[in-house]
Amino acid sequence: MQTLLALFFVGIGSMLGGLSRYGMTLATQNLSAFSIPYGTLLSNVAGCLVIGLVAGISGKSELMSTEIRLLLATGFCGGFTTMSSFIYEVGQFVQDKEYFFASTYFVATLAGAGIAFALGLLIIEFATR
Repeated sequence: MQTLLALFFVGIGSMLGGLSRYGMTLATQNLSAFSIPYGTLLSNVAGCLVIGLVAGISGKSELMSTEIRLLLATGFCGGFTTMSSFIYEVGQFVQDKEYFFASTYFVATLAGAGIAFALGLLIIEFATR
């Protein structure tokens, strides 16, 4: 029964994350600066912030149950962040010989995701002092 409950929380979180990622793509599809896929970029960075917050809270307290961690980190962030989409989009830029956009998007995503994760941890660190 424990496994079924865990699968339920991961599944619900994944569905909500996937829907949110698609919504982010729709919301940003008309942005034209640098012609990069802002929906994927923002999903990856925001998802890393959320998972940083979850990791920070989980490491500092017992406020977050296993089920909520599965829902948020494994489910929601797994469905919301988009590594496969990211790699595909970088590959499209490379195939189109748009190396500036490929490298800008690659660096912005990885740096933004790393910074967002660290920011999530710092927010929890300061909030629990």
